[in-house]
Amino acid sequence: MKLFDNTAVAFSLKSDAALERAYFLFKLIGHQPLVRIGAKVAEFAFNAHLPVEGLVRATVFDQFCSGTSAHDSLQVVEQLSEKGVYSVLDYSVEGAKEEISLDVCYQNTLDTIAQSTNNPNIPFSVFKPTGFAHPDLLEAVSQNKTLSWEETAAWERVKKRFYGAADAAAKAKIRLLIDAEESWYQPAIDTLVEELMITFNRTEAVVFTTAQMYLKNRLPYLETLHQKAQKNGFIAGVKLVRGAYMEKEALYAKGKGDLSPVCATKKATDINFDRGWQFILQHLDHFALYFGSHNEASTYAILAAMEKSQITKNHPRIWFGQLYGMSDHITFNLAKAGYKASKYLPFGPVKDVLPYLIRRAEENTSVQGQTVRELALIEQERKRRKIEG
Repeated sequence: MKLFDNTAVAFSLKSDAALERAYFLFKLIGHQPLVRIGAKVAEFAFNAHLPVEGLVRATVFDQFCSGTSAHDSLQVVEQLSEKGVYSVLDYSVEGAKEEISLDVCYQNTLDTIAQSTNNPNIPFSVFKPTGFAHPDLLEAVSQNKTLSWEETAAWERVKKRFYGAADAAAKAKIRLLIDAEESWYQPAIDTLVEELMITFNRTEAVVFTTAQMYLKNRLPYLETLHQKAQKNGFIAGVKLVRGAYMEKEALYAKGKGDLSPVCATKKATDINFDRGWQFILQHLDHFALYFGSHNEASTYAILAAMEKSQITKNHPRIWFGQLYGMSDHITFNLAKAGYKASKYLPFGPVKDVLPYLIRRAEENTSVQGQTVRELALIEQERKRRKIEG
């Protein structure tokens, strides 16, 4: 049996009822038209203040989110820890644009860091840059536009939020993952995160950037980051993912009359992703890696590369991660085998995390999505339980 085929380990935390609910849910979100209609209906219902929160929470929310608050998520953290799986608390409210909303997101990030203090089961916290900064401001800074007095003041507040979160993580002795954004926001984020790495990553990686490897420029960026790490004496923390904004990237580039920054094919993206982690493994003296992937082939490949290079399974600078509610066969079997495996635990008020939930559902309807594989594994586990009684 291949490592990720062990469904007894993969679904060891799920009761029969929870397994049936997951099967029903993945059956539903396997139908793309149904997902699109359902997303629109859910948005309308919440905006119209219809009583749908209970239904959403009992279905898609409980599948993909750990609770409505960081404290609410601690029960899930404890359950995962019993299987050797670490947790990454993720305040997943999106689309904040007003200063007060940005401050709320910042405070929630500090709260998640506080929850992680002295809890070895939560070695990471995370935030999304557009939760700390208005998207228009990130774009303006990325394009080196001259900022107004108000924009300059706003950018100073953004930098204080970034620095404050990194400082809190360093004092709590945990790591801080900073998510990626669309490519037209990323240059400002890259510059800011690199400054944090120079300050906080002197001996070990506290701050992690995120490299979306469907972007053609990310492999050269990793090479440049390595040079900066050598020159400035820091450890470059990198969360490696394939990427999340392909359609938006193509439309944006087309609107600007530019070539798409995204790899032309799925195969090209896979090659770029694999070259990314290969480069990092070759330079672990200056890198720490958070391998964020639901792709079995890539995960098997990095496990084989680690073994070939005699890199220990529990190497302190190599972590694996998948989203809560998805790819349990990868996470739980990695943990069982002795690797540092973790789950992203999104949390927040049900209404406010709706955009996140819709994106997860839409992601699972794609050809490269998880639905077919998830259903096959759940069906395999259902049969196993019936046979074994």
